[in-house]
Amino acid sequence: MNKTVVIYESKYGYTRRYAKWIAEELSCRIFKKRNFHPKDFSQYDTIIYGGGLYAGGVSGIKLITQNWHLLSDKKVVLFTCGLADPGDPYNISNIQKSLSKIFSEEMMKQICLFHLRGGIDYSRLNLIHRSMMSMLRRMLLKKDPDTLRDEDRYILDTYGKCIDFTDKESIRPLTDYISSCSG
Repeated sequence: MNKTVVIYESKYGYTRRYAKWIAEELSCRIFKKRNFHPKDFSQYDTIIYGGGLYAGGVSGIKLITQNWHLLSDKKVVLFTCGLADPGDPYNISNIQKSLSKIFSEEMMKQICLFHLRGGIDYSRLNLIHRSMMSMLRRMLLKKDPDTLRDEDRYILDTYGKCIDFTDKESIRPLTDYISSCSG
């Protein structure tokens, strides 16, 4: 029996897409966070959790933080999914800073992190996320254009549109890591 599980929380479908791809690649079980019971962690050696990035937090991450006592002896992998380009060291640094506020030092050392790029469909955003993106846009428009990063310009250029950066190949480092641990 495969002792790996993928658990995810997805608001707009991008994290779910990655979770399904990962579970298919690893031939393992997959659960929406709301359908997974922490007592079931005992059935698995490797826990892969995926959550969307929202305002510096990871959706559903309390499943990990509140149940760390059930996970501390397991291989724990976290993948985040967000609009920020994971190829940009500035973005990775910001994601890791945010996670260091959520996770203890022990968790930060033990959890293996992967960052995947999702997308945004403004027509599907809830009121809170639409407001946050509107505030971000207004903030960026007030800045000196010469000080904007390429990613800031891209957000301004694509505001209100549907953008999808998901790429099945981007799961390869995560699935290779899991395969190397269990092989």
